[in-house]
Amino acid sequence: MSEPKTIIDTPETVDNVEEIKTTTGQFNSLVHQIMDNNPYFAAGGGLMLLGSALALARSGFKGLSSLLYRQLIVDLEIPSKDKSYLWFLQWMGQHPNRSSRHLSVETNFIQHDNGSVSTKFQLVPGPGNHFIKYKGAYILIKRERSGKMIDMTNGAPFETVTLTTLYRDRRLFDELLKEAKDLAFKSNEGKTVIYTSWGPEWRPFGQPKAKRLLPSVILDKGVAEGIVYDVKDFMKNGEWYFERGIPYRRGYLLYGPPGSGKTSFIQALAGSLDYNICIMNLAEANLTDDRLNHLMNNIPERSILLLEDVDAAFNHREQTAENGFKSGVTFSGLLNALDGVTSSEETITFMTTNHVERLDPAIMRPGRIDYKVYIGNATSYQIGQMFLKFYPGENELCEKFVKKATDLDVPISTAQLQGLFVFNKNSPENSLNMVETLKSPNHVFQ
Repeated sequence: MSEPKTIIDTPETVDNVEEIKTTTGQFNSLVHQIMDNNPYFAAGGGLMLLGSALALARSGFKGLSSLLYRQLIVDLEIPSKDKSYLWFLQWMGQHPNRSSRHLSVETNFIQHDNGSVSTKFQLVPGPGNHFIKYKGAYILIKRERSGKMIDMTNGAPFETVTLTTLYRDRRLFDELLKEAKDLAFKSNEGKTVIYTSWGPEWRPFGQPKAKRLLPSVILDKGVAEGIVYDVKDFMKNGEWYFERGIPYRRGYLLYGPPGSGKTSFIQALAGSLDYNICIMNLAEANLTDDRLNHLMNNIPERSILLLEDVDAAFNHREQTAENGFKSGVTFSGLLNALDGVTSSEETITFMTTNHVERLDPAIMRPGRIDYKVYIGNATSYQIGQMFLKFYPGENELCEKFVKKATDLDVPISTAQLQGLFVFNKNSPENSLNMVETLKSPNHVFQ
C-alpha cells in the first residue's frame, strides 16, 4: 500500500495563494460596484432574465400542451368530397344535444304531380365551431370552408369538418358515422334514387322517388315476366360467370315507339329489385370517351345504368364554333365502355331507342346487348288491363272500351290511354265516350 502524500506549504506557495485571493476579491468587488451603482445595467439585466424566463416557460407550456394534446385528444377529418360528409351534416342537423351558433339552411322544394308544392327547411351546422354531446362524451366540431380551393365539379368551395374529442372516446367516431349512414339510407327506404353524372362522379338528382310497383306498368303478355326472369337469373349466377371467365355484365335493349312504357318499366324493375338508376345522357356536350369510361366503371352499388335514346347520340355530330362537337363521345368509345378491356363488371345496363333500325350492328353484338325486346303500342290485352286497373270491376264497360278502341284502327300508346283515364279518373263512362280522342296521339284534355 502506497503512503499518503504530504503537501508542505513553502513560503512561495503561501504567497501565490494570497495573491490569487486578493485578485478574485478585487474582481467581485468591481462587479458589485457596477451593478449597484449603474441602475440601467441592473434594470436591463433584470428584464433580460425575466424575458428569458418567460420565453422558457412559454416554450415549455407549448411543448407540454402539445404533448398532452397528442396523448389525450384525437381528431377526425371529413372532407366534403367524401360521401359521409353530407351524411354527417344531415345527422348533426337532427341531433338533439347540439350547441351551434353558426347555421346554414338546406331547402327541399318538391312539386307534386297535382301541382301542390311542399317546402321543408333543415338547419344544418354552418362554418364555425359547434359542440355536441354524444353518448356521454363531448365532441368539438369545426366546419371550415376554404376560400382558395374549389371543387371543380360544381364550383363550390372545398370544405372540411373536423371532430375532436378525448382519445379514450375515439371509438365513438365509428358509431357516430354508422348512425349517420343508417339515417341517410333510412330516408331512402321504399324509394328509388336517380343518379346523373356530375363531372367525374355520380350524384343524386332531385329527391328520391317512391318505388313504382311492377304491376303498375302493363306490357304485352309475357314481356315483363321474361325480362324480370332474365335479370334475376343473371343476378344469382355470378359465380357461374367467374368460373368460366365470362365478363359478369348484361345488357338489355328495349325498343319501340315513344310512350310505350320503356322507361317506366325500367323504373318499376329497379324498385322491385331494390336498385337505384344511373341515367347517362350520351349527347351531353362535355361528355368524353375517358369520362364515359370512368363513370361506367364507378357506378354506385346496386344500380341500373340507363342509356336513353341511344340511337340519337351519334346521328348529328355537327361542329360549332362555340361548343365544338355537340357530343364528345365517339361510337368506338361507347363500344369500349360497354365491352372493352376497361369495361366494368357486375353491371346491368338498359338501353332504349325509338328507332332500332338506326343502331349500328356493332352495338347489337352479344356482350353489349344480350337481351332485346320490342315494347310496342298498346294491344287489346294491354288496353283491357289498363282499363280495369283504373276502374276495377267494370268488366262490361271494359269490353266495350276495348272494342271501340281497336275499331279505331290507329296506333294507341299506353301513354295516351293513361292520359285519358287520369282525366276521367272517377268516370269510366266518360272514358268510353271520349275514346275517339285516341285518334290524335298529341291530344290535350281540357
